[in-house]
Amino acid sequence: MGQLVSDVTQILDYQKSKKSNDNARLSVLQQMAKDEQAKTNLVKKALATQRAKFGAAGVNASSTSAGSVLTRLRNEVAQPYADKKLANLEKLKNTKTTKKPNLLKDWLARFENIVG
Repeated sequence: MGQLVSDVTQILDYQKSKKSNDNARLSVLQQMAKDEQAKTNLVKKALATQRAKFGAAGVNASSTSAGSVLTRLRNEVAQPYADKKLANLEKLKNTKTTKKPNLLKDWLARFENIVG
């Protein structure tokens, strides 16, 4: 009877651990999606503001120097989000994978000990 309780406990622990790991992964993925959306909105806003400044100054935004400024601005605004993305990818990589218990192998090992 003790073996049955042990096996059921092992299965329940596996299910609990798997659910916990899945929730952790989902949380990180949701945060990554939010960060990506925030980055996109911030980059669009920064570029629109700079284009408006160029327009007010009479500078054509398609010129080479203006294009360089816009590219640099896009990269500067997006850099913190790239760092967050790398950190989140590292979190995903370090999230534990749950190992499924192999009860048949355990039972066969015990059977060999009994028969022996």
